[in-house]
Amino acid sequence: MASQTTVTSSKPIEAANPAKALPAMDYLLAFEAAAKTQDFAQASEALNLSETTIRRKVRYLEKYYDMPLFIRRQRSISLTQKGTVLLAAAEQSLDLLRDVSRDMPTQYLANPVSLAAPNSVASLWLTPQLCKFNNTIGRIRVSVTASDYTADCMSEAMDLIIARGDGHWPGYEAQFLFGETVFPVCSPDYLRCHPEAADPAALLQLDLIDVENPRSGSMTWDTWLRSTGHPTFPMDNVMIVNTCPLSVQAAVEGLGVALGSAHLVDALLDSGALVRPTGDTSMRTGAAYYLLSNPRRDSFPEKRIIKEWLLRLSAGRKRYDGPDATLRPSAQRRKNNCQIGDAKQATTGSAQEM
Repeated sequence: MASQTTVTSSKPIEAANPAKALPAMDYLLAFEAAAKTQDFAQASEALNLSETTIRRKVRYLEKYYDMPLFIRRQRSISLTQKGTVLLAAAEQSLDLLRDVSRDMPTQYLANPVSLAAPNSVASLWLTPQLCKFNNTIGRIRVSVTASDYTADCMSEAMDLIIARGDGHWPGYEAQFLFGETVFPVCSPDYLRCHPEAADPAALLQLDLIDVENPRSGSMTWDTWLRSTGHPTFPMDNVMIVNTCPLSVQAAVEGLGVALGSAHLVDALLDSGALVRPTGDTSMRTGAAYYLLSNPRRDSFPEKRIIKEWLLRLSAGRKRYDGPDATLRPSAQRRKNNCQIGDAKQATTGSAQEM
């Protein structure tokens, strides 16, 4: 019998099952625990499995290799020569996997991604999307700079930039995210108290919330009303704020009617926090929002993941087709955020669906 055992154990490991490169992981784990404790009962406690399960997995492994790995005695077990060789290799491989698994939370995707965006985009669109991202993909640190100052957005330190403009920034790769379609918004309670808000002509008599910040690029009520045939309007019913997020929040709180931008207020419309009192009445500006890649910054996996994720959001965005009017490029538009260089005709994006 000893001679037969020696002949059997001399077969190459892979010859027993050439279709498989490795046995099942649970076989190796059961074998390792039994080999290190020299006891099936202790191995079962270590892995929180029954002793019968440990014995069965070890037998499966021996069948896989077509050789005995343990010498079984009445009250003890010990490794065969081949079992000793396998244990050394198994421990080394399994310990490496354990080390990697332990360090994954701190080492995997450890490089932060710096991203700049206008205040309106950062507050109303990007931050809610990042919350969803962390719940689904997660573990990428994104450093967000929200600013309406060109120098802050176009800093050399930024890996990615969301900017408002015509699609042309010399020295940057620009990819379309979404267009700019503007329409009145207010809270459901405000509309119930002021049902006349459904008539665009009646807006002059209502509480209006306006943004007065030349850097933000936000459309003002003056621009909206002039474009709809109302060259002047009374200023005593207008609440002035200096950022778009503040105007939207004031509308949510029921302080009046603000101008909301498609995509930036979609989540609030979907949740019912805001409604469009004038229905589908809207106006499209000549600008759009683009994702800029800084070619002077090195590419790395985390940056590529965030970039691809933002472009997927763009591809799956809600479309706003057929606005009532399109506001052509003007001085109002040239005040947009983060636009540098000489503006040229956009090659993509601004003529697409919003």
